[in-house]
Amino acid sequence: MTKPYTHEMVIIHRVFRREAALLPRLAGGVRPGDIQRAGRIAAAIREYAGGLHHHHGLEDELIWPKLHARARLYDELVTRMQEQHHRLDATLRRINQIAPRWEIAATDYTREALVVALQEHLDVLTEHLDDEEEHILPLIAEHLSVAEWDEVGRRGLETIPKSKVMLALGAILEDATEAEQRYFMSKVPAPGRLLWRLAGRRQYQRFTDELRGATV
Repeated sequence: MTKPYTHEMVIIHRVFRREAALLPRLAGGVRPGDIQRAGRIAAAIREYAGGLHHHHGLEDELIWPKLHARARLYDELVTRMQEQHHRLDATLRRINQIAPRWEIAATDYTREALVVALQEHLDVLTEHLDDEEEHILPLIAEHLSVAEWDEVGRRGLETIPKSKVMLALGAILEDATEAEQRYFMSKVPAPGRLLWRLAGRRQYQRFTDELRGATV
């Protein structure tokens, strides 16, 4: 019987891991008073937080209830994932309290508070993603159908604005292996693959160059 290709989740997790690790460095590198740069990084933080919120919302809706019902022996593991989501939500709320204050004046104090909050978020995120990849993905492969798993991916794509699709694709492909890139590109309709080759790749490169500068 065909099982869900749960390695997709590992590839998506790489995006969150990379961006969550970059954000404290990017925020920490903003000079006091540089409101324009602070605003750019604050916008990136909001984009990241929104993406992670949607990602976890789909897990809350489409994965955890099914595992609770079908993998009862592992209820404690699934409950741990849900509790980690709550902890991550708390770190994002803290970040979202500080970032707007920081981008208004780009002060030293708010910058340092934001960097601390972003690092705390990264620590909780890393623990969660490590646990999910080690313990939960095997349960998903065993207890969810291919159609149920594909629904998670389809619903995830629906949350991406059309203007951001090429950026999202670039974020996925950036750290993917050649085999993973071929897999993901095979799921993109032919017009989308053409658009990526003609403009999307350059668009993503410009975006990351402007955002990251000399930080990376």
